Amino acid sequence: MSQTLTKKDFASDQEVRWCPGCGDYAILNAVQSLMPTLGIPKEKTVFVSGIGCSSRFPYYMSTYGFHTIHGRAAAIATGLKTVNPELSVWVVTGDGDSLSIGGNHFIHAIRRNVDLNVLLFNNEIYGLTKGQYSPTSPTGLVTKSSPFGSLERSFSAASLSIGAEATFFARTIDSEPKYMQEIFARAAAHKGMSVVEILQNCVIFNDGAHKAITDRASKDDMQLRLEHGKPMIFGANRDKGIRLNGITPEVVTLGENGISEADLLIHDERAPEPTLAYFLSRMRSPEFPTPLGVFRSVEAPSFTEKVHQQIEDIRNKKGGGDLRKLLFSGDTWEVKE
Repeated sequence: MSQTLTKKDFASDQEVRWCPGCGDYAILNAVQSLMPTLGIPKEKTVFVSGIGCSSRFPYYMSTYGFHTIHGRAAAIATGLKTVNPELSVWVVTGDGDSLSIGGNHFIHAIRRNVDLNVLLFNNEIYGLTKGQYSPTSPTGLVTKSSPFGSLERSFSAASLSIGAEATFFARTIDSEPKYMQEIFARAAAHKGMSVVEILQNCVIFNDGAHKAITDRASKDDMQLRLEHGKPMIFGANRDKGIRLNGITPEVVTLGENGISEADLLIHDERAPEPTLAYFLSRMRSPEFPTPLGVFRSVEAPSFTEKVHQQIEDIRNKKGGGDLRKLLFSGDTWEVKE
């Protein structure tokens, strides 16, 4: 008889050590609440992390886990999932860990469509190493490593993921735990690689980075909640929307100049081509509201499935193989005393 698991079953005995007020607490709570609803045994669940504040995550989950090296979580998780496809493998990473030193591993895991669930915490700063600017920091941000303002253009996790043709990409925010858990559940159900960007606050080194979309007074006007098959409407009065002007998205007001819901973009997360999702990834505050929700969710064979199918096909064609014969094939030599 299978045991009914609860949130407490997924919480480890380790003291959770993040700064008071850190958004990581809310993410951890959402993940621990989600786990028992998935019906997956603890012993078949693995969390893999790299380096950074977010990468303490495996210690706080009562599952298997690996705290790996900087930027390599996606590579190690790929090997793990490929060897044992029955595992539910989650990658926990940050904007610096996955979009800087780990960039190549990240994009190629997406390209291969490895069956992983990636949670990408984005606080637009390097928090663990005490406040240097990161690949997602906005241009001009003053930090310890950019005392006169960063000169670099910021990286978009959404644009990068969709450009690599992610079969699932979504974005959520740490201040709305119920919504965050709903997005995590969608990601867990996806077959193939799911990437969820979590806009997360660092209270010490970059407090208020996402203030426009978290403050009660402004968030309704600065969040675009994506719903499949529905027009892109937002605003405190639900009177604003997104329309295409040629190939450029623009914000319009319903009722002005005869504009109605019929003129607005309809969200299609299942569109085979990633064009619409890429449009959404380029929408940035303050010119646009920040899109939240599932940008793209399409079906495609996973790397894991294809690898094991290829092995099976070759085994059926050539037989099971002989390891000793393989080792002694080709040029060999014998060492004598």
